[in-house]
Amino acid sequence: MSCFPHTFRQTDLPAAGGMDDVLDGLLSEDNRELSARVAALETKVQKQEDEIVCIKSALADVLRRQSQAEHERAQNSILPSKPHMRTPRKMSGSDRKSHLSALENVNVVPYHASPSPRHPPTSRTSVSSSIKKWGSVSNSIETNGHNTSQLSHANVKEAQWNEEDGFLKIYMKGRPIQLWAPQSVTNFNASKPQDPPNEKLLLDWVYGYRGRDCRSNLYMLPTGECVYFAAAVVVLHNLEEGTQRHYLGHTDDIKCLAIHPDQVRVASGQVAGHDKKEGKKRVGKSEPPPADGAKMPHVRVWDSVSLQTLHVLGVGEFDRAISCVSFSKVDGGNHLLVVDESNDHVMSVWNLSRDKYHKIGESKTSGDPVTSAEFHPSEKNSIVCCGKGQISFWTYEGGTMNKRTGIFDKYEKPKIIICIAFTESGDVLSGDSSGSIFVWGKGTNKITHAIKDAHDGGVFSLCKTKDGTILSGGGKDRKIKQWDSNYKQVTEKEIPEQYGPVRMLSQGQGNLILVGTIRNCILQGTLDLELNCVVEGHKEELWGLATHPSQHQFLSCGSDHFIYMWDSQSHSVVWSKEVADPAHCASIHPNGDVAAVGLSTGRWLVLDLSSREVLTVHTDGSEQHECIAYSPDGNYLAIGSRDNFIYVFNVAENGHKYSKVGKCSGHSSFVTHIDWSTDSQYIVSNSGDYEVLCWLASNCKQFTNKDTIREIQWATQNCTLAFNTAGIWPDGADGTDVNNCARSHKGNLIASADDFGKVNLFSYPCCQPKSHGHSYGGHSSHVTNAAFLFDDSRLITCGGRDMAVLQWEVV
Repeated sequence: MSCFPHTFRQTDLPAAGGMDDVLDGLLSEDNRELSARVAALETKVQKQEDEIVCIKSALADVLRRQSQAEHERAQNSILPSKPHMRTPRKMSGSDRKSHLSALENVNVVPYHASPSPRHPPTSRTSVSSSIKKWGSVSNSIETNGHNTSQLSHANVKEAQWNEEDGFLKIYMKGRPIQLWAPQSVTNFNASKPQDPPNEKLLLDWVYGYRGRDCRSNLYMLPTGECVYFAAAVVVLHNLEEGTQRHYLGHTDDIKCLAIHPDQVRVASGQVAGHDKKEGKKRVGKSEPPPADGAKMPHVRVWDSVSLQTLHVLGVGEFDRAISCVSFSKVDGGNHLLVVDESNDHVMSVWNLSRDKYHKIGESKTSGDPVTSAEFHPSEKNSIVCCGKGQISFWTYEGGTMNKRTGIFDKYEKPKIIICIAFTESGDVLSGDSSGSIFVWGKGTNKITHAIKDAHDGGVFSLCKTKDGTILSGGGKDRKIKQWDSNYKQVTEKEIPEQYGPVRMLSQGQGNLILVGTIRNCILQGTLDLELNCVVEGHKEELWGLATHPSQHQFLSCGSDHFIYMWDSQSHSVVWSKEVADPAHCASIHPNGDVAAVGLSTGRWLVLDLSSREVLTVHTDGSEQHECIAYSPDGNYLAIGSRDNFIYVFNVAENGHKYSKVGKCSGHSSFVTHIDWSTDSQYIVSNSGDYEVLCWLASNCKQFTNKDTIREIQWATQNCTLAFNTAGIWPDGADGTDVNNCARSHKGNLIASADDFGKVNLFSYPCCQPKSHGHSYGGHSSHVTNAAFLFDDSRLITCGGRDMAVLQWEVV
């Protein structure tokens, strides 16, 4: 994490696992003081913008000079010394043709150069990576759908082919890297980019739901589809039929949803891009923003039947993110309410009655976060807004917005008003952090009834059901309670601890209810019978991924301590298991019976995939295991660690017994990727400082015979630095832009997972530098891993901080 001051966003608050994680920290005196200090810093940074630009320019000049010096040393055949880098890596689909067409129009762009990352690397500690994070040197602009880097090409050395010795030399941050080619490669032309493959990807399924830190994120359409979002995808999930459709118009994290009264149109709001130039609200109007919104915070209004975008609102008008959206009800949905996450949390009203939507008024709401804002369903031009320390009642007329603050009178004012709902009679209900539900009389700003201590801890969600009763969901107590029209409790139900506290309650089909939880799960059922989990996902950052060698299943693991086994055909969780430490990498034995999982503490374990029993636990080193892989014959296991070593084990008894062969010592930085040869005799590895080394598995000795290395056939292609993967790197890459890659089992495709939220598909081998491929959005964070299923029918990808697993069909 950079020490440079950054813009404070509500998404920076700690994600919730319960009231202790969500509200208590926000409510504490220390954090209130911290928030005030951050606000003061924001003001100071804005006033000193010119000075910041100067600092960035100076740092850019440092990078330029450092790069020139490194180039000069390289030309003089004096290689720079290898720093001992032990820094962690960043923790960092209903007509097929129409869907493919929509995907191509919205989601596929030529892959030429590096766009600005949503989550840039946080582990490589260098001047250039720090400048990249601050958004001053390697930011990019988009021109006619193509990305063009702002990096000076005078400082980017072109790849060079050495015909005599048979290697391709590429450069990462000015450092030359030799990639040895097979001896059959001759007359290689390094300046001719490779064409993209005929195959493409079609988003087939999204595993996950963003309930961890978002509200207004779960609704039911008359079509029987449940609407929610994960990462940058709005999912329309038919729970009965087991199908999904996806709206792919967004470019970054989605924060909120609203359904139009016609039950067809949907409004969804997203956050700003990480880069300040892309995400910052425009001050001047001389240069209009891009029409599609790019990475600026904006609202998209789209058709839930055709999945076509109807309007893009507020590009260049909002700051940081959209926290709330709401359609008006009394006038048939002719107005849209939007609240952003700027310092003043500006609330604006937009007229939708014409072909071109336009803003008719705006007003500052509060310097504190706004948790909910909605049009009153029975009072024209009336808005209710709530948040930290306030609930307010607004009216707007002719562009003027007037505010009345809620009066608590004899009741103690809660620290946060978390949620609101409306009764059939037009009263307003509010749920707050103290566990109380207040009733505000229709047309007034005064409390007419109070339910004190309705929940132990905060009231996280309120919902009016079809029969007129009210449902409330608690945070700390994980209870859902039902209240009649006289606000008397009828019944209650407690959600199992494994699913976490309630995030949102919504009316489902018939008498069913939908429950979104803080642990990224969706439950469906009734309070009288059962609540069944219908959507489940990881709760924290996700890196580990392994596909089954003979079944349509795959395993994922992450920092939430959970290991999941998924079935790609039924789109369901086969099983899940919680382990003691955060998990980071995984590999399934060729027999398909056991899996090895590398943990963040230096430990690794072997799990029986049938019984889920932990067969053995080992400790090798004290740092995180970055990569793990069984040999093709299943007789070896190799583990690449952050401590710069590769630990090699003999495997016996079908993966049940392990004995150490030794450790490969020679890398001067943490091991990032490993591959086995097809004969299980050799290992090739990459490291954090761009080394490519080869090893003999039998004795863990480094193997340096170039003639032999050039002829080795590799069983997999996980190493991002190799001759056959030289083309997956974008122009001006700094070595951290591609997190992982995976070759198809047929050997004709390679997919890469990059740092800019993109999944990229190339022809394999992809040895021509700057090769063209297909690039797909959907993730809103750095894509951490990718793997093909055993039959190459699907590609599975993992998002880091978006915690989503996306399944792509290869078409």
